[in-house]
Amino acid sequence: MTIFRKPTLKISEKKKREMPEGLWTKCPGCSEMVHNLALEENLKVCARCGYHFAMGASERITLLVDEGSFQETDASMSAVDPLGFKGVATYEERLATYRKKTGLVDAVITGSGAMGGIPLGLAVMDFSFLAATMGSVVGEKITRIIEASTKAKRPVIIVCASGGARMYEGMLSLMQMAKTSGALARHAEAGLPYIAVLTNPTTAGVMASFATLGDITLAEPKAMIGFAGPRVIRETTHQELPSGFQTAEFLLDHGLIDEIVPRAKMRETIITILGNLTGK
Repeated sequence: MTIFRKPTLKISEKKKREMPEGLWTKCPGCSEMVHNLALEENLKVCARCGYHFAMGASERITLLVDEGSFQETDASMSAVDPLGFKGVATYEERLATYRKKTGLVDAVITGSGAMGGIPLGLAVMDFSFLAATMGSVVGEKITRIIEASTKAKRPVIIVCASGGARMYEGMLSLMQMAKTSGALARHAEAGLPYIAVLTNPTTAGVMASFATLGDITLAEPKAMIGFAGPRVIRETTHQELPSGFQTAEFLLDHGLIDEIVPRAKMRETIITILGNLTGK
């Protein structure tokens, strides 16, 4: 029988509620808590382990192109619901939710700009909009900027990030794989360069089409890149997968990627490559 009872530590609920929220983010790479301001100042890269957090399309465009040079194309192009998709929420309702949440019309921003004074066509995908799935609008916008760049005799850069084809549009979504690939084939026939930049994650239909057709293919560190996910492949093949399977580093070793480039060095790396390819 104890004589003294240990006092119970009481934490004021009021004090808990007064703690500000949204100031810190847990890094998936090292599990450290990173202050959001420090994360923004470091281009959304963990200073401790180098983990590259997702970056929005507008932020990437600002990071990559010469200041004031970007002119957006097809900004108002929006998806329709060709299949009358029904579920917990309709396709139109999901689109409306993500447009309000992200401020985007769809999962890609396209336009013309310049890098290091070199004119080019640019498409940047944004994973925050329906996991950057490729529907008819994404495919059409990318195809149009490729075709416009071919006509203007400019190189093309596509920054890829995607969960794959957009199931709400069925076969119309899958058709975008052939359409974008065909446009890039004509671009190559014109002797014009195309640089693909793969970010985390780049998968499925996007991976199986324009993401892997670059004359030069770059990737951010530790980006997941593949057609099907590791879990699906493991369950299908009933085999253990190699260490680092479907990471950018694994694919660099096996020849799919030309170079892994940290986000802070991406702009200067692309400018150097464009200079070598275009003679400018």
